[in-house]
Amino acid sequence: MPTGQALLAQMEQLPILPNSLAIWGMGQMGIAIKGPDALIYIDPCLSDVVRERFGEWWYRAYPPPLAPSEVSNADFYLITHEHMDHLDPMTVGPTALASPEARFVVTGWCGDLMADVDVDPDRLIIPKALEPFTLGDTTLRLTAIPSAHYAKEHDPQKGYRWFGYLIEWNGFTLYHAGDTIIYPDYVETLRKLPKADVAMLPINGRDWNRETEAGAIGNLLPAEAAWLANQLGWERVIVGHNDLYPNNAIPMGQIADAFAKTAPRLCYKYLQPGELWYVVK
Repeated sequence: MPTGQALLAQMEQLPILPNSLAIWGMGQMGIAIKGPDALIYIDPCLSDVVRERFGEWWYRAYPPPLAPSEVSNADFYLITHEHMDHLDPMTVGPTALASPEARFVVTGWCGDLMADVDVDPDRLIIPKALEPFTLGDTTLRLTAIPSAHYAKEHDPQKGYRWFGYLIEWNGFTLYHAGDTIIYPDYVETLRKLPKADVAMLPINGRDWNRETEAGAIGNLLPAEAAWLANQLGWERVIVGHNDLYPNNAIPMGQIADAFAKTAPRLCYKYLQPGELWYVVK
């Protein structure tokens, strides 16, 4: 897979046809997406910040495909919530310098952390849940959708703590769930929105041992992810959150078994760091 400047060159040179998007894996729940008029990043964790802050339990399985200071091509940078494997301060700060025109889409809970890495408040966009809007001067229509990690937390001033993002762009729809489990009105909420052509889901499960040993808040179980995909008629799923931190992952075979049992015709994809997946509707 290309890395560093070779990866940036691939991103720059790749043409985007109608009804398609280019998606690159960044690891964990991180991806880069290129459409016809912008390049965006969602939740890239390109440093070793979690291990450095919380100990060796959180060692990385592989190096990042880009160094934070190399991210010079970001038009927008979306963050689903403030946990450091999603809002990585050692990635956000250097990216803000390397891409000085980039704007950051964040939850209302992220403001202090963005200030800590010297991102000007004027560069922040805090969307209202379930209110679609056009992102800057692009043709990208964005909807922030509440997630539950584990509860669907809401503060009167800050709004919802956990977001997923529905991206409608170039005739294609992508849903990035952020970190979540299934909550009572989750399926009904998603059914009211345009159906995703690709959904990226956090499928590393959850269990008492990880929660008590390292404070690792979990996500969807494989059976839940497969059931959710069936309920919503998704045909393609990116398996996220199950590769970067080996101690916070489950065997890939469990995911394969769940989809084989519940959604055998569904295409599910593990994006390697730096891997391009060019998807066409």
